[in-house]
Amino acid sequence: MPVARPESSDSRIIAHVDMDCFYVQVEQRKQPHLRGQPTAVVQYNSWKGGGLIAVSYEARKDGVKRSMRGDEAKKVCPQIQLVQVPVARGKADLSIYRNAGSEVVSILARKGRCERASIDEVYLDLTDAAETMLKETPLESLESINEEVLKSHNGNDDKELVREWLQRRDADHRDKLLACGAFIVAELRLQVLRETEFTCSAGIAHNKMLAKLASGMNKPAQQTIVPFASVKGLLEPLPIKKMKQLGGKLGSSLQIDLGVNTVGDLLQFSQEKLQDFYGVNTGTWLWNVARGISGEEVEGRLLPKSHGSGKTFPGPRALKTLAAVEKWLKELCEELSERLQSDLEKNKRVAHTLTLHANAYKSTDTDSYKKFPSKSCPLRYGGGKIQEDAVNLFQAGLREYLGAYIGSQCGGWGITGLSVSASKIVPIPSGTCSITRYFQCRDQFHSSSELSDEKFIPEDDLLSPSRSESHPAPHQTEQQTECGGEEAPVTYDITSFDQYENACKDEASSDITREVSHLLSGAESCSTPKQNERQLRLPGKESKMKYPSDGIRSYGQKRKATKEKGTSSILRFLQSNSCSTSKQDNVSALQETKPLSSGISSFIF
Repeated sequence: MPVARPESSDSRIIAHVDMDCFYVQVEQRKQPHLRGQPTAVVQYNSWKGGGLIAVSYEARKDGVKRSMRGDEAKKVCPQIQLVQVPVARGKADLSIYRNAGSEVVSILARKGRCERASIDEVYLDLTDAAETMLKETPLESLESINEEVLKSHNGNDDKELVREWLQRRDADHRDKLLACGAFIVAELRLQVLRETEFTCSAGIAHNKMLAKLASGMNKPAQQTIVPFASVKGLLEPLPIKKMKQLGGKLGSSLQIDLGVNTVGDLLQFSQEKLQDFYGVNTGTWLWNVARGISGEEVEGRLLPKSHGSGKTFPGPRALKTLAAVEKWLKELCEELSERLQSDLEKNKRVAHTLTLHANAYKSTDTDSYKKFPSKSCPLRYGGGKIQEDAVNLFQAGLREYLGAYIGSQCGGWGITGLSVSASKIVPIPSGTCSITRYFQCRDQFHSSSELSDEKFIPEDDLLSPSRSESHPAPHQTEQQTECGGEEAPVTYDITSFDQYENACKDEASSDITREVSHLLSGAESCSTPKQNERQLRLPGKESKMKYPSDGIRSYGQKRKATKEKGTSSILRFLQSNSCSTSKQDNVSALQETKPLSSGISSFIF
C-alpha cells in the first residue's frame, strides 16, 4: 500500500526527466539515416511483423500506436521503418538501451541528487542548485533568456508570457526557485543533446509526483513547470487511473466503491472518510494525492535497485511442461547471473534476494483467474545455483497455483510469462573481510533457506506483449507432465546470516587487496608438493567450515586458528586452482573450497 509522507516545510525543486521515445533514439544514433523518418522498434518475434516496443513521433503523427503490430503499422504508415530489438538467448537484449540510459544519468547527476527510476527516466533534486542560482543571478535582471528555457510550459504556451513569468519581480520565493529550476533543467537537456544526441522532456515541480505528471504533458524536447497556484487546475480533470499507484486495485476500488473517476472527484471526500474506507495510512495518502501533496524524497541512486530477466509466451507459445519451463529458466538465469557478476565487478554490490514471477492459466478449472504466486528465496551467486533455486521456486509456486487440481490431472496449465529478479542489492560490507569467505558463508546459510511469497516487480527488463494479443488457454497440452508424488518443499533458514554480515563488517585483519597482491607478487608459490600441502591444509577439525545455527560464535575461533597458520581463504582458493598435485591432502583441500560461488575469481582480478 502507498505510504503517506508529509512534505518538507522547505520548498523543494524536483525535476523528472523523461527521454523522448528512447529506444527509437538509440537506434537512430546507430543508424543516422533513420532520423526524421517514421520509425518503430519491434520485438524480435516476427509474428504479424512483431509487437511495437517504441514508436517515433513522426510515426505517431501518421496514426501508428504501440498497441499495433508491425504489419498493421505498415498499413497505417507504409513508409515506416521497423527496427528489430537486439536478441540474445532467444529473447530481447536491452543492454544497448540500458547502457545508453547510463550515459544520460551521468550527465544529469552533475547538478544535484539523482535517482535513476528506469532505463529512460530520472528524478533530480535541484533545490540546492536553484537556491545558489537565485542568490547569484537575480532572474529579473537577465537581459536574454535561452530559447530552450522559453520552451517551458506553465499553463501558457506563449513564449513572451513564459518570459514574463520567469522574470517576475513580485513572485514569491517558491516560484522564483521553480524558475531557476527551469533554467537548470533546460541547460541539462542541452548538455544531454550535445553529448549523447538524445532529446528529453522534463517536469519541474515541488515534489516527485507533480514532476512526473508534468514531464509527459509537453513532448518531445520540452519542459513543463508546475507552480503551486496551478496544482489544483492540473490535477482536478485527471483520470484517477493516471495517478501513480492508482492504476491497479486501489484505483479500481475508488471507482467502484466511491464513484471516483477523476482526481477532482476525490477532493469531495474528507480525510476521515477516506481513512474509514482504506485505513489511516492509505486514507491520508489519498487525501494528500488529491491536493498534490507528496513527501517522497529523491533517493541518491545512480544504479538500479534490482536486476531482472524475463520473457513472455503469448497464446500458442505458452510453456506447458516442466521441461520447457526449465529450459527457459536456464536462459533467464544465465543472463541474470551475468548482470549480477558485472554489477559485482564494477560497482562492488551484491544482491540478497532471488524472486520468480510467472503468469499462468488453467484450461479446465473454474479457478483459472487465480494468479501464479511469486516466490522468493536468498540468492546464491553462480548461474547454476540461481537456476537450481529458480526451478525450486517455480515448482513450489506451481504446486500452490494448482492446489488440489494437481492430484487429479497434471496437464491443462500453461505459462505465458516468466521472469527472475535479483533484489535487495547492497554494497559489499566495508572493512577488510575476505570476499571469498563472504560468499562461502552466504552459501552455507542459503543452503537451507525458506521460500517466501515476497512480491517483487522487475523494474525494467520484461518486455510486455502487445495489448492486442490475447492468451487463450489451449484445450490440450503438448505433453502431459508427470506429477506423481508431491515433492518435498525446499526450506530455508537465514536467521544467522545477518549476524555473519555484522561480524564480517567488523573484521579487520584479512585484507583482500593484500591477499591478491601478495599472491600475484610471487611471495606465495606452488613449487613443491610439500609446500602446497603445508599451505593448503588446515589443522584438524577446524579445516571444515561449519556455521552453527545459534549465531557466529565459532566463526571467530576458526578464523583465529586459520590466521595462526598464515593461510587465507582467497589464497587457498587461487592456489588450489593453479597447482596440481597427486597428494590426497591437496584433493581434500580443494574440496574445502567447494562452497565458493562460481565467478568469484573473475571479480578478484
